[in-house]
Amino acid sequence: MVRGVDGCPAGWIAVTIAAEGPLTPCVTIARNFADLTTGVEKIAVDMPIGLPERAGPGGRGAERAARAVLGGRKASLFSVPSRGAVYAADYGEACRTALATSDPPRKISKQAFFLFPKIREIDILLRGDGAMRDVVFETHPEVAFWRANGEVPMQFPKSKPEGLRERRDLLERQGFPPAFLDAPVGRGAKRDDFLDACVCALVARRLHAVTAKTFPDPPCRDGHGLPVAIWA
Repeated sequence: MVRGVDGCPAGWIAVTIAAEGPLTPCVTIARNFADLTTGVEKIAVDMPIGLPERAGPGGRGAERAARAVLGGRKASLFSVPSRGAVYAADYGEACRTALATSDPPRKISKQAFFLFPKIREIDILLRGDGAMRDVVFETHPEVAFWRANGEVPMQFPKSKPEGLRERRDLLERQGFPPAFLDAPVGRGAKRDDFLDACVCALVARRLHAVTAKTFPDPPCRDGHGLPVAIWA
């Protein structure tokens, strides 16, 4: 089995599928990411892995490389700030640290700041358990949908009903049963979180089959040896 994971208001939403053959998907919502790391060969998660000590123009090399294929969807890839900013105690400190550790200097958005606890959760796990580095990989839903769509970006943003329909229909063509895709999403997650977890699971399947693409190729490493790459 392999698993796609996306953040959601309740914590994390995971879609687990078979590594080969029919997908036979199931969905799980968990508060802690560590609870989702057992029983599967590969996990593709929509969360940055590998943090820079200083943030350059356009963020990490992973963001810059992936944006090049996304066309009108490239704005969905935010630039990851420095490790110091991600580990700041509050928003004010995070902005001050980001300004001091970015070229050119820039603050961070509140939207990015609210992701930091989840980024730290995975960062701490992977730095503390080397074996998990062969299991947990970074992806991004828009890059994953690009790959599933024959390397063509999605036409509509997922914030619009037509964007949700476009992604849902693509997932059905990729083998997800209609009844699974159309079932109510569990409490604590949104429809787009669920669809993102589904497409992340397809990336995890490619990781297992060693057919996933990486941005950049080859991956970089951060100061702790964690890979810095978006997989699709």
